Amino acid sequence: MAGAYPKLLGMSHDSNKAPRRHARFHSGLQAVRERSTRVRERLTPQHLHAPSLDWLNFLIADVRGGLGPYVVVFLVAEQGWTPTAAGLVSTVGGMLGLVAQVPIGAWLDRTRHKRGAMLWGLLGLSLGALTIALAPAFWPALLANAAMQVVSGVFEPAVAALTVGLCMREALTARMGRNAAWSRAGNMAAAILSGLIAWAFSPQAVFIQVPVIAGLTAIAALTIPHGKIDLRRARGLEPGDAQAPGPTSWTGLLRSRPLLVFAVCSFLYELADAPLLTLVGQKLGTEMPGAGLVLTSALIIAAQLGMLVASVLVGRRGDALGHRLLMAVGFALLPVQAVLTVLYGSLSWLVAVQAFGGFGTGLFAALTPIWLADATRGSGHYNLSQGVMAAMRALGATGSGLLSELLVESAGYTEAYLICGIIGAVATVLLWFGLPEPVAPREAAARA
Repeated sequence: MAGAYPKLLGMSHDSNKAPRRHARFHSGLQAVRERSTRVRERLTPQHLHAPSLDWLNFLIADVRGGLGPYVVVFLVAEQGWTPTAAGLVSTVGGMLGLVAQVPIGAWLDRTRHKRGAMLWGLLGLSLGALTIALAPAFWPALLANAAMQVVSGVFEPAVAALTVGLCMREALTARMGRNAAWSRAGNMAAAILSGLIAWAFSPQAVFIQVPVIAGLTAIAALTIPHGKIDLRRARGLEPGDAQAPGPTSWTGLLRSRPLLVFAVCSFLYELADAPLLTLVGQKLGTEMPGAGLVLTSALIIAAQLGMLVASVLVGRRGDALGHRLLMAVGFALLPVQAVLTVLYGSLSWLVAVQAFGGFGTGLFAALTPIWLADATRGSGHYNLSQGVMAAMRALGATGSGLLSELLVESAGYTEAYLICGIIGAVATVLLWFGLPEPVAPREAAARA
C-alpha cells in the first residue's frame, strides 16, 4: 500500500494536466478557425480587395473608352463622311442615350439580374462596334451608334448597385473609391491601347477589339457570386426579409430638396467643365495644325491621372474628411482651373492644369454614387437616382458643346474660359449652401 501511494499521487497529477492540455488544444484550434475565417472574409467579394470588382471596373472603362471618341473621327477621316452626317449620327445617339438613363435606372431597381443587364449591354456594344467597322453606311452606323449609346447607360449604375449590394456601409466609401481608381486606370489604358491599335493595324481594328474586351468583361462579371449580393441593399432598401418595408413612391425623389440641388449642381458642373478640355484642344489644334488629336489625347490622359489620384483619396479618406466638403472642394477647383487656363504660357502648363482640373472632377465622380447611396437609403430608388443624375450630367455635357462654341464665336477663347469658371463658381455656392450631408458616414454604417 505504501508503494502504491506515490503512484496514486502521480495519477492524480497527470489527471490534472489532461484538462489543461485539452483546453490549450481547443484554444489553439479556435485561434486557427478565427484566423482562417478572417482570411476567407478578405477574399470574399463583399470586402475591399475584390479582384472581380477591380477588373470589372477596369475592363468596362476599357470597352466603353474604345468607342466614343473614335466614331466621328473614323466616319469622317476614314470613310469620307461629311461632318454634318457624322454629327447627326453622334447627336442622335447622344440624345437617345440621355433619354434612356432614367428608365434604365428604374429598371435596375426592379430587376434581380444586374449582372445579366451588364452582359446584354456588352453584347449590344460588341454588335454595334462591329457594325460600324464592317458596314459604315449611314443607317447601319446611325442605328449601331444609337444602340451603343443606350446600352452604355447600364454599366455605371449596375456596377454601383452591385457594390452597394456587396458592401456594408463601413466598407462602401473605400470600395467605391477603389472602383473609381480602377475605372480611371481603364480609361487611360483604353486611350493608349486604341491609339496603338489604330497606328499599328487600322482604324477598323479599334472597333474590332471591343468584342474581345467585352468577353473579358463578361468573365469578370460572372465571377461575382450572385448569392453574395444583398438585392434589397443594392436598390437602396434596408436589409431584411420579404416582410420588410418595400420601396417608397418614386415621386419622393422629386420632393427631396438635397436630390434636386444635387441634380442642378451636376448639370451646372458638366456645363462648365466639358469646354475646359474641348476648347483647349480646339485652340491648340488651330495653333498647331496636324497635332490637335495628339495634344487632345495628352490632355485627356493628364485629366485621367488627376481623377485617379482623387479616387484614391476618396477611398482612403472620404469618410474621415466628409463627402460634402470633398465635393465642394472638387467644384471649387473648376473656377480656379478656368483662371489657370487663361494664364497659360506653354503646353506643359496646360497639361498640368488639366491634371489639376481632373482631380476636382475625380472627387465629384467618385463621391456621387456614395452620396446617392446615403441620400436614398430606405427609398428603394438608388438606381433611379443614379439614372436621373447621369441624365443631368449628360444634358450639361451636351449643352456645353453649343454654349462653348457660341461663346468662342461671340467673345473669344479667354472669355469662354472665364464664363465657364463663373458657372462653376455658382455651382460651388449652390452645393455648399444647399446640400447638407444626408447621413453621417458612421451613422450610416451603424444603420447598414
